[in-house]
Order: sequence, then C-alpha cells, then structure tokens
Amino acid sequence: MTLYPAIDILEGNAVRLVKGEFDAKKVYDEDPLAAARGWVEEGAEYLHVVDLDGAKTGTPKNLENLRRIAGELGVPVQYGGGLRSAQAVADALTAGAARAILGTAAFTQPGLLEQVLAEHGEERVLVSVDVRGGHVTTAGWTETSEITTEAVIGSLARRGASNLVFTNVDRDGMLEGPNLEEVRRVLQACEGSVIYSGGIGQLSDLEGLTGLGESTLEGVIVGKALYERRFTVKQALAVPQI
Repeated sequence: MTLYPAIDILEGNAVRLVKGEFDAKKVYDEDPLAAARGWVEEGAEYLHVVDLDGAKTGTPKNLENLRRIAGELGVPVQYGGGLRSAQAVADALTAGAARAILGTAAFTQPGLLEQVLAEHGEERVLVSVDVRGGHVTTAGWTETSEITTEAVIGSLARRGASNLVFTNVDRDGMLEGPNLEEVRRVLQACEGSVIYSGGIGQLSDLEGLTGLGESTLEGVIVGKALYERRFTVKQALAVPQI
C-alpha cells in the first residue's frame, strides 16, 4: 500500500478542510511547494495534490503550483480538482502530473471519461468516487446525488475505469479513522485498484487498512494527521505493507 501525503491548495495556500466544507478550512502552509517538500524530505515517494480552487470553479487554477511541485521534487504527483474537459486533463499531465484524477466530469459529461482513457491510458487517469452519506457527491463535494457507491463502481468498470480514489467525505478531516467495513465493500466491488482517503488519524488506522488483506487497496491518502503531527511520514512508512 502506497502512502500519498496530501497537498490541498486553496487561494494559494496548503490547507485542509473538514468534511469537505470550504468554510471550515485551516491553512498549514502559505506555500504548497514548501508543504510538499517537507513530505518528500521525510521520505514520501508519491504526492497527492488537490486543486480546491479548480474543484469550486470547474477549471484548474493551480497548474503553476503543480509545475513547481512536480518539477522540483522529483517524485510522482497525482492531481485532481477542476478537471472537467479533455483539455484540462491534458494540461495537468503536461504540467507534470503522473496521473490525473477525474471527479465530477466522469459522471456528468457523457463520453469524456472514455475519451481521456483512450488518449492517456487507464494508468494515467484515475476516477474519484467521493461519498457522503452513502451517496456520490460532485461539484467539489457541494452536491450529493442519489447514486450509491457500488452502482457507481460497477458503472465505471463497464466504461473502462477500474482505478479509483475513494473518499468518505463525512470522515474527511475528522481524524476518526475509516469505516473499515465500508472500505472492504468498496475494495471487493472494484476490479482494479483503490486509493482510500478520509479520516486517517493515527497509525492504527493505517494498520487497519492493511489488515483488510484486500489486493485492490493500492494506497492511502493522508493529510490532516500529518499536518497535525499525529504521526510522521517516516512512522507511516514503517507500518508493515506500506
């Protein structure tokens, strides 16, 4: 399981939200590159960057920050937020992202997912399945649909997308740990790979995820717990199977 320290960018700062609420933000670093460099210096080999400005507006707003992070730190970066056109995906990959993450557009724009998968390959395009109250959310976590998680995963697989980022928005930023049974159901429903995000607060949460023993669990995204020094990157990497 791969550790992905998170750099969420809003108004030029590295921040964390609580339950996806933009009004409940905390600034941890005024320079996202400095935040990212800190994780790499601690041992991180991958990074997860979210353009929260892009998620709100529908178009990427932090490609320059992406260029700086990907260009200066020498580790793969996956990037999401506001990627709602084929051009936006191409721009993110050109700016240095190793993988682009489609969210809202994968569900609301017919044909877009299939187009970017054909153009860039499924290894470079992930789909973000963000769930609140058991239903998928879109538009930067501001709108909740009636679509269930399992139905979405099945639909995405039929469309060629089997590599996912799964976020429990209700747990995001709460540091209360994942719902392991929910995660297990998601992992068993997915035919490809899943990167989990949401609520990681202590090392035992990472141990719980690896303890599920599901081969589809490819990685875990950790944000607030690292910023709040609940544990370090080095300590996380010492957990067996990470």
